[in-house]
This record gives sequence, C-alpha cells and structure tokens, in this order.
Amino acid sequence: MNYWLVKSEPEKYSWEKFNQDGRAMWDGVRNFAARNNLRAMKEGDLVLYYHSNEGKDVVGIAKVVKESYPDPTTEDPNWVVVDIVPVEPLKKSVTLAQIKAEPSLKDIQLVKLGRLSVSAVKKEEFDKILEMGN
Repeated sequence: MNYWLVKSEPEKYSWEKFNQDGRAMWDGVRNFAARNNLRAMKEGDLVLYYHSNEGKDVVGIAKVVKESYPDPTTEDPNWVVVDIVPVEPLKKSVTLAQIKAEPSLKDIQLVKLGRLSVSAVKKEEFDKILEMGN
C-alpha cells in the first residue's frame, strides 16, 4: 500500500462536500509531477485530504477506489483522474504549522514541494499525521 496527500481549496471542494458526495473523481490536475502521482495510485491506497489556501490543514482520510483513467474534463490524453472515497475525518485537523514544527515531518513533500496538489507520503509521515490528529 502507498500513501498520498491531495489538496483542495475548501471553498471549491471541502471535506464536508466530499463526504456528502460520498465519492469524487479527482480531476483538473494539470501538473506533470502531480499527474505522475495520480498514475501511481493503486486501489486501496490511503490519502490524506488537505484543505489548501484557507485552513491549510489535513482534515481527513480518503481511499483510492478506482485507479487512473483519462480525465474526462479534457481531450488532452496527458491528464488522468482517480476516484476516491472518504474514510474518516481526523478528530482534530493537523495544520501546516504543526507539520512544519514536527521534526519527523521535515522532509514531507507537502513542505518540500508545497505547490504540488497530489503528493506522495511515506508511511511514517502518514502515521505521524494520524497520531497528531487523533
């Protein structure tokens, strides 16, 4: 199993809206590194759901339920999507400031590659964020 982090601006697609929908096609990614991460996602992988811009915090856990397929929002074959479902919210969100202050998370891609909308997360990083949020 692999672990990931996806970012969404809460005013565009919040954790609450995601839960109401029950499933989301993660579309609109137009960065090659983020696209490569989408391509690498496998069914069953776990995903941290991060509110970007406003909030700047990890708020929940999702799971990949459909591996990458062509993004139907564009005719360009370079872009793909995956489908994810919500698993559970964190008991308390974990802020970017808390992540930056945690020595064991100093190399997390969220901090190192801050503009990347879909990033890989090491198991130890994933577990630490869950610990901080529960």
